Amino acid sequence: MMNIPQHVAIILDGNGRWAKAKGMPRNYGHAQGSKNVEKICEEAWRMGIKYLTVYAFSTENWNRPKEEVNALMKLLRNYMKTCLKTAAKNDMKVRVIGDITKLDEDIQKRILELEEATKNNGGLNFQIAINYGSRDEITRAVRMLAEDVKEGKLMPEEVNEACIERYLDTHDIPDPDLLIRTSGEQRLSNYLLWQLAYTEFYFTDVPWPDFSRQELEKAIEQYNCRDRRYGGVKEE
Repeated sequence: MMNIPQHVAIILDGNGRWAKAKGMPRNYGHAQGSKNVEKICEEAWRMGIKYLTVYAFSTENWNRPKEEVNALMKLLRNYMKTCLKTAAKNDMKVRVIGDITKLDEDIQKRILELEEATKNNGGLNFQIAINYGSRDEITRAVRMLAEDVKEGKLMPEEVNEACIERYLDTHDIPDPDLLIRTSGEQRLSNYLLWQLAYTEFYFTDVPWPDFSRQELEKAIEQYNCRDRRYGGVKEE
């Protein structure tokens, strides 16, 4: 009987710490976290969520140790294959947000193939943020907008919120209703800063590899306790 949010965004945090607590290398945690993404995609769709966006690799993650970055890129390559099979099985539409031009060419190719193969699917709309940073996204959007103004395709007085949104990576995707961050941190980490303007936030100490359907239900229960007024006043 709960009100199910249309769009849930998740910051997948705690993979490395989860693995370390088990005496395993950080990369083991990333691998298990990747497997959990597939499970939560299926559970989210069963619960009635239409859009799910996950933060997989940020523009700041390049600053991690080279060995870890290389391992994450290898994991990403493998995940693209797995995601193609999962999308076909579950009729899932996959879209990658972020600046993929900074990724290796083979990864870029796999991303484009995945998006093309799933573009007409009618199930869960699944967005993966890869080499994504919200400030970078907004900077790229402003640059494209300025170029269109320069070329006369757009007049300055036509620039409004709706116009700006068309230049963002998330164009045509509704803003998230609920943001979940796992593993105890309580910050946005440069994630969807424009889109989260009126999103409800939920923070949990549970690390991502242990985040289950039950934990997702807890988040949605909390969401149902929120009074969403969007800056207005609810009538008595």
